Amino acid sequence: MTVDQMGEADRLAVAAGIASLDLMENAGGAVALEIIKRWTIRSITVLCGPGNNGGDGFVAARHLVAAGWPVRLALLGTSTQLKGDARVNADRWSAVIEPLTPAVLDDADLIVDALFGAGLDRPLTGPAADILASATARAVPIIAIDVPSGLMGDTGVALGAVAAALTVTFFRKKPGHLLLPGRGLCGDIVVADIGTPAGVFETILPDTFENDPALWLSELPWPIDGGNKYDRGHALVWGGYPTTGAARMAARAAARAGAGLTTIAVPPAALAVYAAALTSIMVHPIASPEALEIVLRDQRISAMLIGPGAGVIEETRGAVLAMLATGRPTVLDADALTIFQHDLLSLKHAISGPCVLTPHDGEFGRLFEASGDRLVRARAAAAESGAVVILKSSDTVIASPDGQAIINSNAPPTLATAGSGDVLAGIIVGLLAQGMTPFLAAAAAVWLHGAAAAHFGPGLLAEDLPDGLPRIFRHLQDATSAMPAAKR
Repeated sequence: MTVDQMGEADRLAVAAGIASLDLMENAGGAVALEIIKRWTIRSITVLCGPGNNGGDGFVAARHLVAAGWPVRLALLGTSTQLKGDARVNADRWSAVIEPLTPAVLDDADLIVDALFGAGLDRPLTGPAADILASATARAVPIIAIDVPSGLMGDTGVALGAVAAALTVTFFRKKPGHLLLPGRGLCGDIVVADIGTPAGVFETILPDTFENDPALWLSELPWPIDGGNKYDRGHALVWGGYPTTGAARMAARAAARAGAGLTTIAVPPAALAVYAAALTSIMVHPIASPEALEIVLRDQRISAMLIGPGAGVIEETRGAVLAMLATGRPTVLDADALTIFQHDLLSLKHAISGPCVLTPHDGEFGRLFEASGDRLVRARAAAAESGAVVILKSSDTVIASPDGQAIINSNAPPTLATAGSGDVLAGIIVGLLAQGMTPFLAAAAAVWLHGAAAAHFGPGLLAEDLPDGLPRIFRHLQDATSAMPAAKR
């Protein structure tokens, strides 16, 4: 939920009869509980700001003292300047309130950052910035309330924020917890229940989600008794030449993702190369645009992919337009995007059916003029193109033309290796071939891609990813079997 949506959720909770003071009490209590779970009793300094985040800090400090912890508390400003619930909880604090100076960090083994929450919209300056810099220099673990102070809740942009070991937020995460660099500054993230009723979703309609099988597991296709290979879908992959590895990895990924039949269409000159390297993947020579048109008449082809290793050449452009003209699900990756960098209008006009675009930041910048954070840019591109857009990175965003977006957070750094994007494209087309909708197929593919990489561990090569998928599917199949029938 965005910062504004969380504010509205708090308002609705109060309107439903939950006192705002109780919400603050529950929030601060949750912070104290998470600290007590993770550390033994030791000296802790709580840094409080002038707003409700500081009020949460006062509550956490009080709960820690009650649990026997030695606590020092420092406030930015004075308690007489506090308002509302924050002032009430400052008045409940019976010990000394110290000024916010680096001296309060002396002998601290833990530090609670309750200076500013996600609603801050300006860089940290002055005493708040100085004391957090001092905390970092002392290498003392920091526990952030809501977000590390100076982290923008809606974008993940850091304006003076320092790294926390633990961040305790409330009710729902915010985009800034998942988007970089914010995700890297939050440490472990705990979402605490503070009593906000689920009924707030009758009024608030979130359009941003964290990628997780819960979003798409019920639509993930599985083989059925009595089915044949065409029932499981036929994926067609465009194979380039002389660069052949990219399409071969994509095709293998499509097959591992469950496509019943996967075919690579290749130039005749490349037929021997592809045929020698592939066994269960079919290889079909395409000598001319007319030959491609004949292949595309086969209605059993249920999804297509073009781009990996295709080359930024006129043949690629023509093949893209021919595939899109069928109206069947199509994935455009790599060179199939770059070929339209000076003619986005033609691409937009050609997209008439389900389509997924998979640009990394460089390709995105060559295609689209959208600016802003990753969510804003991906949404704008999806709305403009009419396609699902996967803006690839360590914090990949999947955006739908209707404005919904999913942020992925399970990608390990080992995915930064040549060819991993080709494998991702192959997983997407494999799921599309089996009938998944583009938005959920894209989300599922991105998550599967990350999970396979995480399971493999260090030393990952892109070609390792397709063969890692069966293990991930087995785990998901077990999860599906455990679901109540009504939710499958």
